[in-house]
Amino acid sequence: MDYWHYTGDSSYNELITSSMLFHTGPPLNAYMPENYTISMGNDDQGFWGLSAMLAAEIGFPDPPADKPQWLQLAQAVFHTQADPGRHDDVCGGGLRWQIPMANIGYDYKNSISNGIFFNLGARLARYTGNETYTHHARKTWDWMMAVGLMTEDGNVYDGAHTGVNCTDVFKAQFSYNAAIFLQGAAFMYSFTKGPEQDLWKHRVQALLDRTIAFFFHAGPMIELSCETPTVILCKTDMLSFKGYTHRWLATTTQLAPFTRDAIKQALRNSTAAAVNSCRGPLHDGRACGFRWTTGGYDGLTGAGQEMSVLAALSSLLAFHENDAGGGGDGKTGNKGAPLTGETGGTSKGNPHAGTGKGVVDPTELRELTKGDKVGAWVLTAFTLGTLGAAFVLMATGSFEKLEGGAAAAAGENNKEEKKLSIWYKIARESNFFRHQG
Repeated sequence: MDYWHYTGDSSYNELITSSMLFHTGPPLNAYMPENYTISMGNDDQGFWGLSAMLAAEIGFPDPPADKPQWLQLAQAVFHTQADPGRHDDVCGGGLRWQIPMANIGYDYKNSISNGIFFNLGARLARYTGNETYTHHARKTWDWMMAVGLMTEDGNVYDGAHTGVNCTDVFKAQFSYNAAIFLQGAAFMYSFTKGPEQDLWKHRVQALLDRTIAFFFHAGPMIELSCETPTVILCKTDMLSFKGYTHRWLATTTQLAPFTRDAIKQALRNSTAAAVNSCRGPLHDGRACGFRWTTGGYDGLTGAGQEMSVLAALSSLLAFHENDAGGGGDGKTGNKGAPLTGETGGTSKGNPHAGTGKGVVDPTELRELTKGDKVGAWVLTAFTLGTLGAAFVLMATGSFEKLEGGAAAAAGENNKEEKKLSIWYKIARESNFFRHQG
């Protein structure tokens, strides 16, 4: 989507749209499809919500009218995560890492899950103008500070375990944790006014200063908690964090112009190093590595590495002058500042998205009505009558008589036998009664 937004090349739009709609998970369309729900984390679901929100903010072509819309999808994700069932009182609040209790990590409340929730709330508030979203965003920020996962000077730590009331804060710092809160704070800065805007400006600056000092201190970005000059301890998903960080920092400049110079310099230096890592033997000698500090290819190729370099390159396009529209205000010099419902955004939302209101779920049992109860009583009486008659027939030997074709009898006996044959047929077809031996 960023590629389309910055270049205008729609070659991949159809693929993006079909992929985004395939995983929505009807009827709630909250990106929790049945085949993934059992392994779903709040951060997994949240990333889909962020993608839908991005589509709305950059004016990505709307889906067909009979399909869920980008804003609606983002709202559905947020509303399911805002449900009290996701925010328990353990550790004083906050989202857990995982959604199902059986998942490893359910006992961990982490920064990325809460960061995505905070970020999405800030963006929905700005796009819709609805203050309710900012309430959730502020509450999440305050919880992060209270539990010690974030500090006043801009450190963002990974998470803590519920079994010890989140007192065992794991102080590893990953770039995407810092960046998701930094970008979200920039959205809050853009949306708020007066003293509160000043507060968010201070928070943006504190996060930015620490993020650049910690992850960009060498020039090229380093995922410091798992990347060393000699050993890479990064797991598969961590190999893509640099790309998210570049993208989210670039957007920050569009919302908080006072960050532009510092971020632009950091991203340019880092991207130049990233491009130099793309000298691997695959892809006609253009495979990208993970370490951006070596001045060349480090032999570590994978999807996350390729994603990160692509994101770094495309993010620099955010600094082009706003000469092609796309939502910029013409003042910051940034191309494509995020749209809102008042500044050209066309995506339609639904205030009840993800809540189940107005949605018929064929798998959900509804409450019984009076008519349902009467019908159930009649059906029960009919069934009991059928069973009783069948037992009587079995006890008196009437089954054998009827089986022999007594329908040829005349007079009243014939009429009675026709009545009995109805009960007999029901008993036979029901498969409940069979002679044994």
